[in-house]
Order: sequence, then structure tokens, then C-alpha cells
Amino acid sequence: MADRRMFSKTIIDSDAFLDMPLSTQSLYFHMSMRADDDGFVNNPKKIQRMVGASDDDMKLLIAKSFIIPFESGIVVIKHWRIHNYIQSDRYKPTVYVAEKSLLSTNNNTYALDTGCIQDVSSSDTQVRLGKSKSKDRLGKDRKEQVTIVTADAEGFDEFWEAYPRKTSKAEARKAWNKLKPNEELREKMLASIEAWKNTDQWREPRYIPHPSTWLNQERWNDEVPEDPYERLRRQIEEMERSGQA
Repeated sequence: MADRRMFSKTIIDSDAFLDMPLSTQSLYFHMSMRADDDGFVNNPKKIQRMVGASDDDMKLLIAKSFIIPFESGIVVIKHWRIHNYIQSDRYKPTVYVAEKSLLSTNNNTYALDTGCIQDVSSSDTQVRLGKSKSKDRLGKDRKEQVTIVTADAEGFDEFWEAYPRKTSKAEARKAWNKLKPNEELREKMLASIEAWKNTDQWREPRYIPHPSTWLNQERWNDEVPEDPYERLRRQIEEMERSGQA
């Protein structure tokens, strides 16, 4: 196994990667450095403990499809072939042939083939096993696999763009997916955000709630304080109309 590993900026500079906490990114880098020449890691839990990462960091890498887990406890780096090209005279094939036989490749990206449906909860991600066929197979036909399915509730990107404090996007996404707001509620949220942007409180960034807090506490129902400048303007208009000015 080689001592050096490479990382593609296409992957590590993507929004999906950079939106993850630094602890999650660190876990990914450390597992990638210790993967074999086919991208397989046989001790992900040990590496997690070694770098001080949490179970949530591991779950997030799975949910974001940066690693693919197997029932054996082994994981594979999904974009391994994009990151690394190893010359044939230095390449040492993985010993985890059973796990490799469950994989196919598409544009140098690993994917699991299929299995029967089974739901496994991990935050806002659903893990399913199904059966299918692939054109570019690495193993036998009809092998069980784990496929990660992620689907954001509609409207999150619009909410994130409108919300003035860009903090903990992953937590905000989780809160949004839990709410699954319909169109009417999304419009109410956006209207509330725009109204709060004009308040004295939200003119100071440190007083703006984290987006996940705002969602979890249903803060769009809070009464928006009146803008003091608008109040003063109305008072002047009233005085002018009554001839007191």
C-alpha cells in the first residue's frame, strides 16, 4: 500500500464537502490517508476515535455519499478513483474482494449495485437495499448493496439564500427536512425573514438566531418589532396632517 495519497479539488472544494463541519472533513481526510489502493478502510471506528470525531461525523459522511459502508464494518471512499491514480507496478489489490464485488463504477465513482429494501435511520438520510443491474460491474450479477438516498425537502436553498446568518448549514438542513414546510408555510417564513431584516435587532449579526434555531423554535411566528424610524415617520406625518408641525 502506498504511503502517499492525493485529493481532487473537484471533490474537497465542492459545497457539499465544505458545508460539513471541520471534524467531519478531518475524519474523511484521515480515512482516505489510511485506505488501501482500492480505497477500502477496514478500521473506520478506530480512526474515528483516534481523531476525536463523533458518530454524527461518520453518519454525515455516509449521508453525503462521501463514503460507502458495508455490513462487515468496512467502508470505501466513494470518489477514490477521482482522487488517486496508482501505477500498475505499485498497485496492490484490496483483500476485501467480497465488498469490492458489490461495487460498480460510473465516471470513476464507486456505487453499490443492489439488494432488498430495508430502512435504516441516520439523521435525515434513508439507507435502502434493493436489486438492480449495472453496465460496469466489478463482481457477480445480483449482489446485495447499500444505496444512500438523500432528498431535501423543497425550498431549503431558497430559505438559505434569504436567511442573513450563514451558520451550521447541515443543522439547518436537518431542521428544514424535519419540518417539510409546504408552499404556504415557506412563503410565511420568507416574509418573516424579510421583515426581521429591517429590525434593529437583526442589523447586528450576533443577535440573529442560528438558522437551525430559528426553524426548530418556529420563530417565523414571533411578532416583528416595529422599526423606530418608521414609527417616527408616521408620527411626523400625523403631526403634519393635524397642523401641529
